[in-house]
Amino acid sequence: MPRAAPTLIFATLALLLCSAAFAADDVKHDFPPGLVIPPGAQWGADFDATAATDAYMNMLSPQQRARSDAYFDGGCWLQLWGYLYSLGVAWLLLARHRSASLRNWCERVTRRRWLQSFLYAAAYIVLVFVLTLPMTIYADFFREHAYGLANQTFGPWFAEQLTGLAVTVVAGALFLTAAYAFVARFINNWWLWLSAFTVAFLMLIMLVAPIWVLPLFNDFKPLADGPVKSAVLAMAHGDGVPADNVYWFDQSKQTDRVSANVSGFLGTTRVSLNDNLLNKTSLPEIKAVMGHELGHYVLNHSLRGAIYYSLIFAVGYALIHWSAGALIIRWRERFGLRDLADPAALPLVVALFSTYLFLATPFTNSITRGAEHEADIFGLNTAREPYGFAYAAMRLSSYRKLQPGPIEEFVFFDHPSGYRRVYDSMRWLKENAAVVEHPGAAMAPATPAAPAILAAPAAAAAPAAPAAR
Repeated sequence: MPRAAPTLIFATLALLLCSAAFAADDVKHDFPPGLVIPPGAQWGADFDATAATDAYMNMLSPQQRARSDAYFDGGCWLQLWGYLYSLGVAWLLLARHRSASLRNWCERVTRRRWLQSFLYAAAYIVLVFVLTLPMTIYADFFREHAYGLANQTFGPWFAEQLTGLAVTVVAGALFLTAAYAFVARFINNWWLWLSAFTVAFLMLIMLVAPIWVLPLFNDFKPLADGPVKSAVLAMAHGDGVPADNVYWFDQSKQTDRVSANVSGFLGTTRVSLNDNLLNKTSLPEIKAVMGHELGHYVLNHSLRGAIYYSLIFAVGYALIHWSAGALIIRWRERFGLRDLADPAALPLVVALFSTYLFLATPFTNSITRGAEHEADIFGLNTAREPYGFAYAAMRLSSYRKLQPGPIEEFVFFDHPSGYRRVYDSMRWLKENAAVVEHPGAAMAPATPAAPAILAAPAAAAAPAAPAAR
């Protein structure tokens, strides 16, 4: 490593830490437990979806909105800095034949080509982890704490990073070993074979993650009988989801964010929600969120996503096939590279692929955002909790910008904006008020001076649910 490299890395970390310190202030907002409906959004003969949405937006002060926008905008800039940082890491590994030296070492260890690829890939993943650690520490630890979104001290957080590294080394090295086998075996059309393999590999990850990967980071326990479990299972069974239990996991030790998912398939399906969702929200919100997650499962978004992203990867693989060869020939002597099947060229290949994915961000975000919107509508139709969904969307405003411009939303948002989600909920209410349970009681107007609090926190409504940990 050049003498200047450690200085640059630590200077970058110091600069980022300073920016995190400036971000830390006392404007953090955390909505109170229970379902709150602002006066302007309460049901009545003159109910207007746009006015109701504006009433939800006004629940945040200008300072809180500014903080939410700053966090999201900073995350967008981090995408750019992270991309540029990754290019620097690739150059650092290629320069002075470092990558070629690592390949030569792998060849001295074993004559088996596949094992050489596996050893190089494993070492490469560890090196990238170490070299990008300053950026990771800033983005995922200091910045999250500066905005009040993280709960772990550095020791437990870093231990989880090492656990994630171990999983990535195993899965990533296996994938890259297969990739190099395809390149060596199918010289002219390896990218087609690798695209098909990518679909299968993503499906395998979705199959095993709920059973073997996710429990490495959180404890999953069956949710005790009560209103929450009954409501979630009723929706799951009504939508044909093969679930006979609901699980909760202890994510409050890591973050204050609410989260849930329906993951797995072929016998590994698991319906899960975190303890923040249980203890900080109400039953209508939980039903709305879980209806959304069930929508992802019923609408086959995981399978569709795997196929869509594999097609995107296929284009990237093809671009690498047509461009990397010429670059390797041009820089063969400078970096000690042989051909595209040479593992030493991996930093160059990753840099090219990262550039492609960075430029494709608006399109990949649009794929995910479209699926999220479909799940939103599915969840509204399944749970029939428009107020619950609107308030749950507002809870996410601590880290998601509420009202972006149309171009900003297209480029940077992988979920519908908070405004869009609240408006969709209010429009659904306007058009489906007759099917909402107990519309007269559940939507009774409150006094104009105060919002209506219509549901207790789920933890209070269901004593059997776990307390926050």
